[in-house]
Amino acid sequence: MTASDQLQQPGKWADALDKTGVTRADSSGGPTGGPPVDGPLYEKRKSVHNKRIDGPFRRFKWLVMVVTLAIYYVTPWLRWDRGPYAPDQAVLIDLANRRFYMFDIEIWPHEFYFVAGLLIMAGIGLFLVTSAVGRAWCGYACPQTVWTDLFQHVDRFIDGDRNARMRLDKAPWGPSKIARRGGKWGIYLLISLVTGGAWILYFADAPTLFAEFFFGTASPVAYMTVAVLTGTTFWLGGFMREQVCIYMCPWPRIQAAMLDEQSLIVTYKDWRGEQRGSLKKAQKEPEKFGDCIDCRECVAVCPTGIDIREGQQVGCITCALCIDACDRVMKDIGRPRGLIDYATLDQCEAEAAGAPATPAWKALLRPRTFIYFGIWGGIGAAMLFALGTRSHTDLTVSPDRNPAFMLLKDGSVRNAYTLRLRNMEGRPRDMEIALAGLPEGAVLWTDRIGSDAAAPAQTIAVPADETRVVRAYVTVPAGSAADQFSFELTSLDEQREKDTVPTTFAMPGGN
Repeated sequence: MTASDQLQQPGKWADALDKTGVTRADSSGGPTGGPPVDGPLYEKRKSVHNKRIDGPFRRFKWLVMVVTLAIYYVTPWLRWDRGPYAPDQAVLIDLANRRFYMFDIEIWPHEFYFVAGLLIMAGIGLFLVTSAVGRAWCGYACPQTVWTDLFQHVDRFIDGDRNARMRLDKAPWGPSKIARRGGKWGIYLLISLVTGGAWILYFADAPTLFAEFFFGTASPVAYMTVAVLTGTTFWLGGFMREQVCIYMCPWPRIQAAMLDEQSLIVTYKDWRGEQRGSLKKAQKEPEKFGDCIDCRECVAVCPTGIDIREGQQVGCITCALCIDACDRVMKDIGRPRGLIDYATLDQCEAEAAGAPATPAWKALLRPRTFIYFGIWGGIGAAMLFALGTRSHTDLTVSPDRNPAFMLLKDGSVRNAYTLRLRNMEGRPRDMEIALAGLPEGAVLWTDRIGSDAAAPAQTIAVPADETRVVRAYVTVPAGSAADQFSFELTSLDEQREKDTVPTTFAMPGGN
């Protein structure tokens, strides 16, 4: 059954509307199907207490959660030796000096296209994952999913498994409930504080900022950032949970538009499971009932509380825990696994028609997946090539506009420029500034050298991993014709890196 088929079942969806208390209306605006329903327009949220389950998908979620949290919390503490002139933090967003460090890679402000490339790769990567395996990003690696999963494990540790938590929810407030709630929320708050604290460590030297934070000497921005991130993590992960996925996040709606009949999604095979009935009924009349014994284990383990048997829904994050639960039930009652499984709608329709089951991985081998992967890999390869071949010497030239030129008493003409010499190496280097394309006799001098040392080329010492700003003055003899020329910057080391920047020379009578 396709998604469009499910939407065309008026009785089913009408029942769902009735349960929410929403009054249906016809095209004229009047109610249909009886008198208006009294009560709220929206159903009150029912707390989701998902049941503990074990299986390959649950273990994979454990692995993803441990790895992603370890990367987030540990990365700021990793050290990386870049020499005496650069910070030794492996991953650092140095806003003060406008640098981004990631191990051996250093991104300067004028190289923001690398960051843009990473963001484009992330977006295309999401398209690739969605077209291949549906909302797997939401089910395993989304930060909201990871921290919600962590908080749900805290729930089980403090309050017990599903039935115990449901009983505690319904119990009146008393010393025991207050103690449990206080302890659990205290753990929530601690996790949230560590989460917010870890974030700011990416923007400064982690050990130094960590000490300053607890001694009260850190910047007010650091405390405000930690407070905001602590509050949002505590509230979104501890209390809102699946509501963020269903109501707040726009990505489920975008992903839904990217799915088609050939996308791998978590699917209930209704042609095999219906009609539902208890195990006793199915044993008495096996020809009347399908494999689904209506145990509702798939609903009990779902972190968003949906029933996958109702078809694809915006609340399904494709975590596949319902597959683990259903497979275990099928094993216990001696029926084949896969009643709920990763499958495409095309595969399900073929199986329902009697065709042999097709391996799920074959759904990945289709043009759309290869196109996304090709684009994603191409951008990544281009960025690696650009990183490997980029120069560590860079020059920026800004001509003075007011005045555009100065006419000296001997008839020569002088223009002034602001030069920014970038040494993108972790060591000091001497760099030569030279003129190219000007008439013979043109000279250059800078505020670092002085006019008494005017010459066609000048040597400037640039500190390690810094940009040095110099004022440059170019003079051409009287009667010379000058228009376009270039500044040439050359590093005076074994690499002899060179950067050439064309610019203009303003003359009297020019436009």
